[in-house]
Amino acid sequence: MRWTDTQEIAMALEDLYPDQDVQHLRFTDLHRWIVNLPDFDDDPERSNERILEAIQMAWLAERE
Repeated sequence: MRWTDTQEIAMALEDLYPDQDVQHLRFTDLHRWIVNLPDFDDDPERSNERILEAIQMAWLAERE
């Protein structure tokens, strides 16, 4: 997975952290969880607030 795989990342996060309050996440926590995903294979430094927000929104959509 790469930073651009927002939907795939969101699904993986939902599987691992189903009880998290997605709306009130700190981006530092979200970033750490993403780079620690088993299939994540991208440069941790390439993320930014816009990417993390897109992943957060995709994760919220997973719950609908």
